[in-house]
Amino acid sequence: MRAAIILGLAVIALIASGWRKTARAQTRLGRVDHDRLDKLRADGPRRVPIAVREVPVEGYHRAGPLRRLWALVAGSGLTIVIGAAVATLVAFSLAVVVTVLTDLLKQ
Repeated sequence: MRAAIILGLAVIALIASGWRKTARAQTRLGRVDHDRLDKLRADGPRRVPIAVREVPVEGYHRAGPLRRLWALVAGSGLTIVIGAAVATLVAFSLAVVVTVLTDLLKQ
C-alpha cells in the first residue's frame, strides 16, 4: 500500500514539474531605455565588417585501410581492457558485500 502511495506521489510530482510554459525563441530584455530601444529598431542592427582571409587548403582525404584497421584493433583492445577492469571492480565489490553480509548473518 505504501509503495502505491509513493508511486502516486512520484507521478504527481513528475506531472507537476512538466507543467510549465513552453520555451520562447525571443530574448527577454531587462530594464531598457525605451527611447534607445526605439532608435535601435528604427536604425536596424549595426553591421561591423569582419576581415576574411581566404587560404587554399587540401581537400579531405579518407584514412587509408591500414589506419582504419589499426583504429579497429586499438578500439577493440581498449574495449576489452576497460571491460575487464570494470568487471574486476564489480566482482570485487560484490565479493566484499557478500562477505560483509555473510559475517552479519553469523552474528
